[in-house]
Amino acid sequence: MGLCKLVDAILFLFFLVIAVVVPLLDSQTCLPMHLFPDFLIDLSSWYAREYGDYLIVEKPDFFVALVWLELILQWPLSIANLYAILSRKSWFSKTCLIYGVSSTTSMVAILGEMIGSRKASDKLIMMYSPFLGFAVLAVLRGLVPSGGRSRKPTSTNATMARKKRA
Repeated sequence: MGLCKLVDAILFLFFLVIAVVVPLLDSQTCLPMHLFPDFLIDLSSWYAREYGDYLIVEKPDFFVALVWLELILQWPLSIANLYAILSRKSWFSKTCLIYGVSSTTSMVAILGEMIGSRKASDKLIMMYSPFLGFAVLAVLRGLVPSGGRSRKPTSTNATMARKKRA
């Protein structure tokens, strides 16, 4: 189970980054700009210029929809997964699998657009690619049962009936 703990530690750091970056930076793609302080807007603009992220600048409809998916589904799941890792919840595998499948689907669409359109620089593709790797890692971790506390089997109905009579 040492490998599983290493994967959980890597995913913990990834989910922590997602829990911070999504509401502060990614959400600027689909939410009104007046909701954000100037320094966050400047940071997002700097990133878009530095990496040539045309998706953030042009805001194509499919990308905005994927950011909404990230805000509504993936961000809460990342927070739930942080909690599940820290408290060793038995449902971590399920939420990790859900997050991983959703994120993998989004990242394949985004990277497919970048590669297919030939608008993206290698630098930009290399910036997005690790997110696909982490998403696949989350899927694989979701397929492994959690090492948390296992539940003991419940008593049979006959045993329960005997206890009630006493």
